[in-house]
Amino acid sequence: MRRTALALLVLLAGCAALRPGADEALQVSEIVAGAVGTARATPEEQRRQLNHAQQMFAAGQDDASRARLAALLATLPPPLRDDARAAALLEPLAARRPETPLVQFAAMAGAGAAERARAARELRAAERREEQAEERTKALRQHVEQAEERASTLRQQVEALKSIERGILEREERRRTTKR
Repeated sequence: MRRTALALLVLLAGCAALRPGADEALQVSEIVAGAVGTARATPEEQRRQLNHAQQMFAAGQDDASRARLAALLATLPPPLRDDARAAALLEPLAARRPETPLVQFAAMAGAGAAERARAARELRAAERREEQAEERTKALRQHVEQAEERASTLRQQVEALKSIERGILEREERRRTTKR
């Protein structure tokens, strides 16, 4: 019996040596499956799962809880999605060596989350620039309207001056003709 147990232990150790990271690969598979399942769940269940993942990460900041929380933050729909936070959570894990399945997952998911966060920042910046351009356009339109009003007033004043000048010239002409 003892020999059988010892042989079984040696076989398991040999299998683990042949497939290093098998446990991590299983963890990564569970993390991905959990994130996909949560993404398909109701909004209430999504919030509950996200809160649970945050509590688990706060309780023990191990690699698996870090990756689990980051996966949820990267895959849930807005307003629960937080790509910047997901990327920040995955960054230290993705930088590790050697590249284990969890590290590879962190690198892949972190790159995607970082890219979406960058795109969101660029979109917000573009929206701000668009709003500023609209404000400048509105200000320019108001300036043009004011300039057109001033131009109209000046045209009226010029016409009035021309009318006065014509009146003066006509009076002078009448005086000259009456004096002759």
